[in-house]
Amino acid sequence: MNRFLHFITEPFTTYFLNLQSGKFDHSDRLFHSISEAWDHCQRDTHDVKELIPELFYLSEMFYNSNNYDLGKREDGNKVGDVFLPPWAKSPEEFVLIHRQALESDLVSCQLNQWIDLIFGYKQRGPEAVRATNVFYYLTYEGSMNLNAIDNAQVREGLESQILNFGQTPVQLMTDPHPPRHSIMTISPLMFQPCQDDLCMLMKFISNSAIVHISANTYPQLQQPLVLSIAQNLVFGLNRWNSNYIQPTSQNSTLTNSLNDRTQPPQAEYPVTVDPLLAVGNPSQPLSKRHLGDAFDQRLQITWKNFVATVDCRSIIACGYPDYSFRVIETETSTVKQVIYGHGDVVTCLARSETGLFSDCYVASGSLDCTVVLWHFSQHHQAIAGEYNVPGEAPAPRAILTGHDAEITAICVSAEHGNVISGSKDGTILMHTTQGDLLRRIVCNDLTLKGKVRAPPVTNILMSRDCNIVVFYGTEYIATFTGTGRQLNKPAHKSVEKILCATLSRDGEYVVLGTESGRISVVRLFPLQMLYTFPQTDSPTRCVAISSNHRFILGGLESGAIVIFNVDFNKWHYEYKQRYTHR
Repeated sequence: MNRFLHFITEPFTTYFLNLQSGKFDHSDRLFHSISEAWDHCQRDTHDVKELIPELFYLSEMFYNSNNYDLGKREDGNKVGDVFLPPWAKSPEEFVLIHRQALESDLVSCQLNQWIDLIFGYKQRGPEAVRATNVFYYLTYEGSMNLNAIDNAQVREGLESQILNFGQTPVQLMTDPHPPRHSIMTISPLMFQPCQDDLCMLMKFISNSAIVHISANTYPQLQQPLVLSIAQNLVFGLNRWNSNYIQPTSQNSTLTNSLNDRTQPPQAEYPVTVDPLLAVGNPSQPLSKRHLGDAFDQRLQITWKNFVATVDCRSIIACGYPDYSFRVIETETSTVKQVIYGHGDVVTCLARSETGLFSDCYVASGSLDCTVVLWHFSQHHQAIAGEYNVPGEAPAPRAILTGHDAEITAICVSAEHGNVISGSKDGTILMHTTQGDLLRRIVCNDLTLKGKVRAPPVTNILMSRDCNIVVFYGTEYIATFTGTGRQLNKPAHKSVEKILCATLSRDGEYVVLGTESGRISVVRLFPLQMLYTFPQTDSPTRCVAISSNHRFILGGLESGAIVIFNVDFNKWHYEYKQRYTHR
């Protein structure tokens, strides 16, 4: 399949019209049905094409969103939206399943054969003939020296043909590419189930609610940590044991642990409590582990007030009455920077995805209805200036406007170049990181239920596939594509009040924390409850997932951190059969 398969999506519509002298092709020749295209590829080698990347991520290519008049086929059917296989209820589901198949372990183990055909020894020559992998001569590199053609008309025709019908990639290898080993064989322990949900319960003596957790447990760090921040602004640098191995069975249960706070030696647990927080007077905050000045009394302190760097060297905190947010060194608890960029109290912060030693974006939202985008330098552990030079005053990279109410949630993606912000009146806006407004995202069914406005936006999550999860108030969840199309209609209403949520790294699962003290795992698409861990004794104020995705951490209202064992593989479409008889 070539790039003109999705000619009903710009900019490919323009490309297609240019190729066809300003008109669409004959209706019977247009891309109309997945099953029909598949049948043609099986019967006629002329119809065999490389699958375009959009088939694995761009559901919009199957919609005739602009209502182009594409005519009728000989059988009388009007050409419009693409017909999908019966196993796909929507274009979004087709793209999801298609991508899951592409990224499956089975395909990965056979990827070497595709590499041999496209980039390797089967690309040309006798091996290409044996593999039925020979293409038109103009598609091969070096097959035609255009500069040697004097006739301008002939040269233009050849250039047009090469441009519109593609080229075979450069041959990179002349020997067979080695196959990739299956993850089932190289990492069998990842499929070893744990019999008990509860891993550990860690209680701090202050009894102050844990409002933020950052599980920076990457084994590449010199000292992996679990950063915890309490409502009294005391934070803990709790050591993470990367060598901890989950037992296959445990005698303890959550109920027993909640009733009996005695715990075995710390060596048996993945987290060791910060020594500075293990002893002392709970009524006296530790100066070396305190974030400094009190927050504005109008704000409720939540997980959105804090952002931590990947190595836990710095905490960025907001909510101060002087309209600033601050960068605080965790080792000394000293304020390194005080950043001013808003005309009212800063209500929430967000950080883009980043590597262990890479810079990132930090976005701040405020009561003044604006979002400001900043550049954080990992090397200098500070918000950078305009030229990213040491000693410069912090300077915003973009000021995002458009909201009419205070900002209540932000999501930043450097990978996609997007900033998504939500406000108290339920408005969601998507900007680029350059400051341009892309679109407004609307959940229609919430605004049409006799309400003046939608509930406030309390959380926004975005997967690497650009699927967006929006939480309205404490009850409603809606999912959208990157272009703003709502996936679940109507919005899902939770039976429990949701206080916090986080997304797994692959974007497949959402972990929820509720007011009733439960932590649940939900499949993102479609929104499907998969599992709920045993109930704790107080509301869950924040949640996090360890870097190896084997543990879920929850911060509780009671001032404790609960850690559950989790195995996301048992819900994965490709591996779930391995758990059927266990």
